[in-house]
Amino acid sequence: MIWIQLAVVLLAIFIGARMGGVGLGVMGGVGLGVLTFGFGLQPTEPPIDVMLMIVAVVTAAGALQAAGGMDYLVTVAEKILRKNPQRITFMAPVTTYLFTFFAGTGHVAYTLLPVIAEVSQESKVRPERPMSVAVIASQQAITASPISAATVALLALLAPFDVTLLQILGVTIPATFLGIMTAAFVVSKKGAELEEDPEYKRRLERGLEPIREARAKIVVTAQAKFAVGLFLFASIFIVILGSFPELRPAWETGGGVEELSMPYAIQIIMLSVAAVIILFCKADVGKIASGSVFRAGIVAVVAIFGIAWMGDTFFQGNSEAIESSMQGLVTAAPWLFAAALFVLSILLNSQAATVTALMPLGLSLGINPFFLIAMFPAVNGYFFIPNYGPIIAAINFDRTGTTKIGKYVLNHSFMIPGLVTTVTAVALGFLFILFL
Repeated sequence: MIWIQLAVVLLAIFIGARMGGVGLGVMGGVGLGVLTFGFGLQPTEPPIDVMLMIVAVVTAAGALQAAGGMDYLVTVAEKILRKNPQRITFMAPVTTYLFTFFAGTGHVAYTLLPVIAEVSQESKVRPERPMSVAVIASQQAITASPISAATVALLALLAPFDVTLLQILGVTIPATFLGIMTAAFVVSKKGAELEEDPEYKRRLERGLEPIREARAKIVVTAQAKFAVGLFLFASIFIVILGSFPELRPAWETGGGVEELSMPYAIQIIMLSVAAVIILFCKADVGKIASGSVFRAGIVAVVAIFGIAWMGDTFFQGNSEAIESSMQGLVTAAPWLFAAALFVLSILLNSQAATVTALMPLGLSLGINPFFLIAMFPAVNGYFFIPNYGPIIAAINFDRTGTTKIGKYVLNHSFMIPGLVTTVTAVALGFLFILFL
């Protein structure tokens, strides 16, 4: 019976992934319905805390975008890239990494990709190199950002084990950043030089489009800069509260002293900073809901709602059978669980959904919580199949044709930097947890 239930779960994930957008979440609801009404499994609690944290964070990020804060960050990043054109292969992933780290969503990479393509072509650097690793960096930074949906989901799961946000970031930030730099080094000599590339030569003969596209000039206001400062302050405040629980308010209850939980703290801080940005930075409330950051975040909420709820119900309903068959295996070789995280992230196209769906199983199998932190970067596997938005955008922005999907689909420009980064980050993660 468990295999039929697993088939239902996988089928729901597959169809939802094919549908895209909120399709993943609603198909999770369908799968949950089959498990509940068809097989009699008792539904578990939906991941309300995680969902509300994401809503609060994307509301604040959406307010930042509406206030012009994202545009201001783009201008700063462009200046950095244009000052170091020959180092674009290394500087591009640094900028997209920092963008995502700051905003908590990889979709902000869209705004930098055309700049990276222009600078690399102008400096005669094969655009495939910086473009590919920059997209991977925007994914990996999700697992290093203190306000990303995936990180807050992991924190919510590990907080009962006295794991702090600082401990998570103390592993994931250096592990993912060094993984990205390793990948940048690996791809820095990948492929022919731009002027020797056959596809580029063919496009030159046909009349290549101008390197620079006409883009609307960004006007940076004082309010935009102030919004960035407010958002940064909120992010730092969250890290401090997550790292030092004694700073959070506490109340006397019948069972002792109860501290303000981090999910509640994140929700309060992010909703508050969104309000301050709207009030003092002239953010258009209407633009918040229609902005790309807010829309992407809400899609993630729906995905987590359906898929994670379905997955948790399946795992809890079959916990005895799963634990008895897998516990010895993952205890002897915990890295196998990292492989499972990687594969599921390919199917779900969401780090947060992967964390919420599979990490509880890791805890129930008795995997050390710090091992799960080390394996956290493995949830960045959705570069494997080149259907992720920034991947498609990077291919389209590269007018030279060097960034591409290969004949066999999986031999695309992002495969090598993606695998190098993920393997390196997980390996370094296991090294860094020794110092916690």
